[in-house]
Amino acid sequence: MPLVPPPFDPELAAVLDSLQGVIEPGFTLADVPAARRSTLVELVDVTLDGAFEAEDRTAPGPEGAPGVPLLVCRPTAAGTPAPLPVIYHVHGGGLVAGTNRVGLTDPLVWARELGAVVVSVEYRLAPEHPHPAPVEDVYAGLLWTAEHAREIGGDPHRIVVAGASAGGGLTAALALLARDRRGPRPLGQLLMCPMLDDRNDTVSSRQMAGRGVWDRSANDTGWTALLGDRRGGPGVPPYAAPARATDLSGLPPAFLDVGSAETFRDEVVGYASRIWQAGGAAELHVWPGGCHGFDALAPQAPLSHAARTARLEWLRRLLAG
Repeated sequence: MPLVPPPFDPELAAVLDSLQGVIEPGFTLADVPAARRSTLVELVDVTLDGAFEAEDRTAPGPEGAPGVPLLVCRPTAAGTPAPLPVIYHVHGGGLVAGTNRVGLTDPLVWARELGAVVVSVEYRLAPEHPHPAPVEDVYAGLLWTAEHAREIGGDPHRIVVAGASAGGGLTAALALLARDRRGPRPLGQLLMCPMLDDRNDTVSSRQMAGRGVWDRSANDTGWTALLGDRRGGPGVPPYAAPARATDLSGLPPAFLDVGSAETFRDEVVGYASRIWQAGGAAELHVWPGGCHGFDALAPQAPLSHAARTARLEWLRRLLAG
């Protein structure tokens, strides 16, 4: 019996129809240069209309590797009490594209609402830099952030790690790596439609083949760029694909969300379930009819508003605890 895909939210379906020929679900390595060019020209006001002062810094890279670029955004509001919470942001881009300016608007909005510093990391990209380069860069950036937190007005004990899509997967991997290396312990991990499983063989990945924004073939492209011929085979480490982890105990509280009509649905639901089974704390949202990245594609849709509100309120509760 063929797999019937779940329906898209009507507003999102209309947006996807309007973008046919502009955004396609399939993505190959031949498309990487164009994806990188599009992220380079992405216009982001990293001050959020003057709410932040932004500064580029460089963290020491992993052994034998170059320094890791960081963008530090500090609130400009007078009288903001220090030290502030820190939102450590990991950008998306399918593991093959993106900079530390990509996807930064939401973390800046959270930081403006909650009174926080934002540090956004730029990691080396696959396929030129396969695993473990990306996650090691992300970890090096976290070490710098914890060590320099007070210098930038932040609290080293209140660092929340956050990322979307490939950045969400790297954020989950970062939490595992920090636990296992006894590194800085994040206060929480915010995983938005995270890319977690290189095996790419869930029901949702097969249901959404050829549909939406990032389908099964595109997912294969991203994971192959990171892992080469190891993708989907035995022995892939959890720091590359967090769904491979056999032990999800001892992790920071997690927020996970995903659309019901996207490739990553089942791996995200499974990851949240295994955090609970290991005795951990997780809040899971499956947005009905949501495609991958729906809140960016249709920011005015009620579903997008609900998702952004849920993330902000989770952060508010976490930081108040």
